[in-house]
Amino acid sequence: MPGDIEKIRAVINNLKPSERKIAEYIIENADKISDLSVAELAKNSNTSEASVVRFCKSLGYKGYQDLKIKIAADYTYKTKSIQGFVNIDDDINTIIVKISKNNMDSIEKTMDMLDRNEVERAIISILHANKIDIYGVGASAIVAQDMLQKFMRINKSCTAYSDSHMQLASAANLRQGDVAIGISYSGQTADTVDALRIAKNSGATTICITRFGNSPITEVSDIKLFVYSTEAIFRSGAMASRMAQLNVVDILFSIIACRKYDEVIKYLENTSEAVSSRKY
Repeated sequence: MPGDIEKIRAVINNLKPSERKIAEYIIENADKISDLSVAELAKNSNTSEASVVRFCKSLGYKGYQDLKIKIAADYTYKTKSIQGFVNIDDDINTIIVKISKNNMDSIEKTMDMLDRNEVERAIISILHANKIDIYGVGASAIVAQDMLQKFMRINKSCTAYSDSHMQLASAANLRQGDVAIGISYSGQTADTVDALRIAKNSGATTICITRFGNSPITEVSDIKLFVYSTEAIFRSGAMASRMAQLNVVDILFSIIACRKYDEVIKYLENTSEAVSSRKY
């Protein structure tokens, strides 16, 4: 049963001054904690990263990530929301409108957020790549598969991996002139970050599709394609973030198809004919 916020309230008077500041900030901003890094929480509560680590240990959490997940779960439980803005008492029409508008808002803001120079760099790298790896797990694996399917249609050789061991093995064999694309909304997915790091060390150009801001995945990426979404890290399922990521994939695919139209049109025709000519 969720109750971590109340647990913090119960011990707040027994905490050291720096840890009490952290506790007070968490209680007042429980809805924001899942989006904050250790450094950001320390800054917002006017403490230090070491104090945040000590705070987590004092309250019996395995670490900061454990704290974030449990606080987010507790907050979600108390507000009785499914996606942070959809309430359990909403009727069908309200949910349809809320989800649809949130997805549209995510795509529109991603359109404004995308750095055109970074998109150009990504396009050039992909166009000239000898080999392309795409990494994504969970909901991001769906986006990776969509990119694979689109690139396959224009005869752009690539492979999408969702298994962590296969990601690492393939990344280790990449070379200069190859491209590795890591997809992770949170930017903290260990499997994807590790694979992208190894790909970078192997000499490949690394590209990430992730939410705006600094994160582990941006640190190992040569090219950063940011998406916008209001989703918290802890959520019932990737919704708006997935739509924003898919939108970026569509943008990359469309630009490549336009740049190489004379080449790709025959591939599009071939794949379309192959699928439509099947007989049952």
